Amino acid sequence: MDIVIGLAIGVPVGFLAALGLAIARAGSLGKAFEGLALAGKANQDAAFAAKLQAVLAGAELKQIEPPKPVKPSGAPLRMLALLQAESRLVDFLLEDIRGASDEQIGQAVREVHKKAQAALKQHLVLEPILPGNEDEQVSVPKGFDPSAIRVVGNVTGEPPFKGAIQHPGWRVKELKLATPAEGADEFVLQPAEVQIA
Repeated sequence: MDIVIGLAIGVPVGFLAALGLAIARAGSLGKAFEGLALAGKANQDAAFAAKLQAVLAGAELKQIEPPKPVKPSGAPLRMLALLQAESRLVDFLLEDIRGASDEQIGQAVREVHKKAQAALKQHLVLEPILPGNEDEQVSVPKGFDPSAIRVVGNVTGEPPFKGAIQHPGWRVKELKLATPAEGADEFVLQPAEVQIA
């Protein structure tokens, strides 16, 4: 009698637990029944079973192989690497100059400035975005490019805007940089140097 009562309680509870597990795994009762229907069709149709197996195998492969992260381009850093190579600009900017005298800093700045300016002039053709000098009046037309002209101050209404040039801006007209060697890490601004004795 205890076995009958155990079966009478165990079978429905087991069925409900299995159904609950199937629903939880499928996401909903409807999806659980869709899965059962697909399994039933696959048991009756060998061609369908083969296609279903191929889809499932592809899904498993996609889950196993996470997408490779895209490495950002180091191309914008090539000019900074060039300024480091030609004028040691990065070294100068990262050096602690708190203990240096104004005369020492002035000498260092003069040397870095001369070499960095030469590197810029050799590898870039720059042109001003706005014609004119600082403090000259200019009109900013309707439809201006906000990446090229930044309007600051008391900006109200719609363009055209009239104001004084704070900075004429710079645009690179031509960039003359060599492409890096095959396989070179463009994120290296300057390689480490080791003196071998």
